[in-house]
Amino acid sequence: MKSQKKIFTSESVTEGHPDKVCDQLSDAIYDEMLRQDPKTHAGIECFATTGLVMVGGEARTEAYVDIQEIVRRTLKRIGYDDPEFGFCYKDIGVISTLHEQSPDIAQGVDGTGEFKEQGAGDQGMMFGFACDETPELMPLPISLAHQLARKLAEVRKNKTLTYLRPDGKSQVSVEYVDGKPERVTTVVIAAHHSDSVKMGTLRADIKKHVIEPVLGKWMTRDTQLFINSTGKFVLGGPPADTGLTGRKIIVDTYGGSAPHGGGCFSGKCVTKVDRSAAYAARYIAKNIVAAGLATKCLVQLAYSIGVAKPVSIFIDTYGTGTKPDDEIEKLVEQHFPVKPADIIRELDLERPIYEQTAAYGHFGRTDIDVPWEKLDKVGVLKK
Repeated sequence: MKSQKKIFTSESVTEGHPDKVCDQLSDAIYDEMLRQDPKTHAGIECFATTGLVMVGGEARTEAYVDIQEIVRRTLKRIGYDDPEFGFCYKDIGVISTLHEQSPDIAQGVDGTGEFKEQGAGDQGMMFGFACDETPELMPLPISLAHQLARKLAEVRKNKTLTYLRPDGKSQVSVEYVDGKPERVTTVVIAAHHSDSVKMGTLRADIKKHVIEPVLGKWMTRDTQLFINSTGKFVLGGPPADTGLTGRKIIVDTYGGSAPHGGGCFSGKCVTKVDRSAAYAARYIAKNIVAAGLATKCLVQLAYSIGVAKPVSIFIDTYGTGTKPDDEIEKLVEQHFPVKPADIIRELDLERPIYEQTAAYGHFGRTDIDVPWEKLDKVGVLKK
């Protein structure tokens, strides 16, 4: 039988990308609220453009948060520290329009509503995914794309490439043969830079210091490279492209390899199942694959606002399961937290750990310690 070949592509962005700037600002503010009040409820949205950051949304917290200080500190950490970039932590305007959370939402979340149990902070469906393509059990295209974006930031910050600026994007296309990754066919890099560097120098440097170290064995002589393929990328960040919280949901998850329920993570408190249940779904899927019950697993959880128990749990192992999917679903119901309060308690989510997740993906992270990546259910699933 003839081998089946397909090419799949995923992208990532650096921490200086305008939308990722806003995600990090939203989560930096939420983290500060959690440091002072672990029971904080919040939905924080940020908007960034030339000379301006606007913070909006709602919160219910005992914390006092200096929005100006957090915004400027976060922008400085990212690297927007020079007025020449057109966006600098020292001189941008910061406007805050945060208001109190709606009591109508609060009654369902607090367990004071009709069902008398902590319910979901909203309706919706959330997906988790895992596969055996990488050691971290993530799809290879998004894993490589994140590594390239992180490497772009690394060589900028350690001064290997002194002309780089904070904005940037990566994209990786992987050829699959009979469902298994075979090689990288194309890499696309957009690197924000000063006007002082020649394009030939930049392209050679990015290939040597970013692409080759990350791709390793996945790169062949046939791999196509497109580095700043439109030419110069001097104007970048929020002055070039307005940023908004929650606009990079595919970058944040599985690079398009799995469905997405549509809700973003950053700036949302963990009572909102858009965030906590998506983490729980990844936790479930990863443990199923790590336990050898499947080589590829999709988990969907769906909720009604104010109701604790999911309205549905869906498992799909794409025909790779060692047991029928309905039997794996029963194991999930027995051994994993799926009600919002149980998810929050078992994964210990009321902690200031979210700013670090707001760039380079929420899943498959080996550089940070996040609870939804732990494999503590593998033993019980194997039994």
